[in-house]
Amino acid sequence: MAEAKSSNTPRARVVLVHGLWMNAAALLVLQMRLRHCGFDAVRFGYPTVRAGLEESAARLSELLKSQQADEIHLAAHSMGGLVTLRSLELYPDMRVRRIVLMGAPVAGSLSGRRLASFNAGKLLLGANLDLWGERHSVPVPDEVDIGVIAGTLPVGLGWIVGPLPKPHDGAVSVTETKLEGAADTIHLRVSHSAMLFSAEVGRQTCYFFKHARFAHPATD
Repeated sequence: MAEAKSSNTPRARVVLVHGLWMNAAALLVLQMRLRHCGFDAVRFGYPTVRAGLEESAARLSELLKSQQADEIHLAAHSMGGLVTLRSLELYPDMRVRRIVLMGAPVAGSLSGRRLASFNAGKLLLGANLDLWGERHSVPVPDEVDIGVIAGTLPVGLGWIVGPLPKPHDGAVSVTETKLEGAADTIHLRVSHSAMLFSAEVGRQTCYFFKHARFAHPATD
């Protein structure tokens, strides 16, 4: 006889995934915003320089497996978006329903490639030195709605390694965030690093988890 699920098991849980050179602490504000709008949110941390994409994807899969929830949504920032999509490609989880990618360079990163051309940059990128090449297609999990948030405030460290195609968020250009098969995309006036602390990004992420689309001004 199957064990009955606890009445305390959340129906939906959100897993937050940070980007390069960050840790789980950077997700605290976004976690609080999502909890305020009704979602139980947990933070996933991983070593962004020491661990390569495959290892980080496996770690994320283990965290997802441990979640006692009927449905799982993910909000992933920057490199975290690549980790998330790779994890679901290698370790599918049928409970995953919606994903919000925030400034994720799913089509490659010019800043990353430029940084990788310097010796100091190689050290900064570590095990993910080859992660930033151009991609022409990224697998989108079946039955999963993906929303893409792209920033257009050009403030960040990307200028150190050269200019980026406009519009961009200071590190990733809008064209680098384009994902074929995404359910919806929205451009917000926010910089790359500020996405995790932006009230509007938090609001749009919550809205997407509830409606599988963003709250576009023309329709909402």
